[in-house]
Amino acid sequence: MFPTPFPTPFPTPESSADEIVVDALPSPFPMTVATTALVVIDMQRDFLLPGGFGETLGNDVGQLQKVVEPLAVVIAAARAVGMTVIHTREGHLPDLSDCPPAKLQRGKPSQRIGDPGPQGRILIRGEYGHDIVDELAPIPGELVIDKPGKGAFYATELQDVLCAAGITELLVTGVTTEVCVHTTVREANDRGYNALVLSDCVGSYFPEFQRVGLDMIAAQGGIFGWVADSSALLSALSVPVLAG
Repeated sequence: MFPTPFPTPFPTPESSADEIVVDALPSPFPMTVATTALVVIDMQRDFLLPGGFGETLGNDVGQLQKVVEPLAVVIAAARAVGMTVIHTREGHLPDLSDCPPAKLQRGKPSQRIGDPGPQGRILIRGEYGHDIVDELAPIPGELVIDKPGKGAFYATELQDVLCAAGITELLVTGVTTEVCVHTTVREANDRGYNALVLSDCVGSYFPEFQRVGLDMIAAQGGIFGWVADSSALLSALSVPVLAG
């Protein structure tokens, strides 16, 4: 089977008149609203709230909660201008048939995937903890992609959705920077998408991983993509938006 064709290179003559440019590293990031999707990765209770999978690994979930407020502003801005918004959730079927044994057994958490927790079975689709935090909840019409792996493209419909919508640029947000965000950006790069990571809208349990993860994306002239603070995006969009 041949791979899905690469997205149309940006800019196209039809969309260049609507181009906006975001001040970013390593260089300005050109985009149009019509060909850009905001991807919100795994802002789930199991990762962000006490008692979830993130905390069972010994992590400080407060590090990820810092992302919620600026990301709420960005989501509101994207909705205001009519941008495509896509949410993802990492998790598994109740029988764990889509969870590789290596993933299930790796590490030394106090509870493993599928174990009962205070918010339901950990990282199991349909459980309360598997869903997105209330502050960032999807609205009707926004796609929610359930993924079994770290990257948003693996074993999901994301590629087909983006191609059908004519999306060529991605604004990548969510958690965690060095794992699911990084994997998704690398997958997007291999598929020909231009990805801008919003530095204050992605988070890690480890400040050093956050710094290095962002540096790696924009290194060597943008080896995987671009990095910018959300204020640069909001300035380019010229949309005054308040969270909530």
